[in-house]
Amino acid sequence: MIKLTLAVAMLLTTFGISASSTADNDALAKRLAPVGQVYVAGAVAASDAAASGPRSGEKVYQTACFACHGTGALDAPKKGDAAWQSRIDQGFDIMLKHAIEGIRNMPARGTCADCSDDEIAAAIKFMTDGV
Repeated sequence: MIKLTLAVAMLLTTFGISASSTADNDALAKRLAPVGQVYVAGAVAASDAAASGPRSGEKVYQTACFACHGTGALDAPKKGDAAWQSRIDQGFDIMLKHAIEGIRNMPARGTCADCSDDEIAAAIKFMTDGV
């Protein structure tokens, strides 16, 4: 009887390991799946994505600026906060220059490496609106 119980237990363990291994393989395949494709110049892309145009200041703020300017992290002035006034007094061109090049705790382009200068300017106007 003990041998039969041991045999059944080993059989069930083997099925459990096999099932878990299949799930692990599926998860592994999903993690290793390619995240993008490379296109050679002159080749026709499988699906051409239409350009959406420049992002609004609010969109840039929500995707790139909010982490610091929405929470006040690293002494970043929050949207619409009076702390912007001293920066506004320096002039918009200086604010834009600092946003593009980075200053103190703020990295260049505020972590939005794919933002154009116009999009950065729109984000600044959005954050300083009402100050």
